[in-house]
Amino acid sequence: MTDAPERALVVMAHPDDADFSCAGTVALWAEAGTEVVYLMVTDGEAGGDELTLDSSEIAAMRREEQRRAAAEVGVKDVRFLGYPDGRVVASLDLRRDIARVIRQVRPERVVTLSPERDWDSIAASHPDHMAAGEAAINAVFPDARNPHAHRELLTEEGLAPWTVAQVWVVGGPKPHHPSDITDVFERKMAALAAHESQIGDITELEPMVRQWMAANAAEAGLPAGRLAETFRIINTA
Repeated sequence: MTDAPERALVVMAHPDDADFSCAGTVALWAEAGTEVVYLMVTDGEAGGDELTLDSSEIAAMRREEQRRAAAEVGVKDVRFLGYPDGRVVASLDLRRDIARVIRQVRPERVVTLSPERDWDSIAASHPDHMAAGEAAINAVFPDARNPHAHRELLTEEGLAPWTVAQVWVVGGPKPHHPSDITDVFERKMAALAAHESQIGDITELEPMVRQWMAANAAEAGLPAGRLAETFRIINTA
């Protein structure tokens, strides 16, 4: 199941997490007909260094930026859970809320952040990232498939259990699956450019992202000149 699935759910902590980590792969899937849904645990209201706007204004701005970014790679359905940015924990409530969306979307594949700290890339190991990843993994197994978990989802909301076949993990140690995004790299950059509040100059960021994707491709043994996002694929069916 490394080809494009029929449905995929991308669970991230903040607006822009998906665009840094997997937007190229999402663009490839969307081109192939995959119905992709983005689920952001927070609105990203604690992002950026400026304090000229209040949290609600920042949240609204970042939600709109994420919707524009998603559109650049073919994603029309972007959802937000509204948990507090910078204070995410892998709570039962968060597990339930992610399991709810899994049962609604019924994806074959979930993409999410690593719950493991990567000591070689500390920036990828934001506490919100690890907490969102932990909650998402637990929502996949056992919560979304277990009729006894969060019973209100079934008895009050009519959401039948759903088993996700695969989880693709980003941002953690030891990724083993490269996704060649060379042909859609410009779309990934267009998605990143939508996050104007977080990225001052996209022309400065582009060489860094290109170098990062090239290093991923080289490490995976892809031909010179190719660019890749990398994942750890976990079979969860």
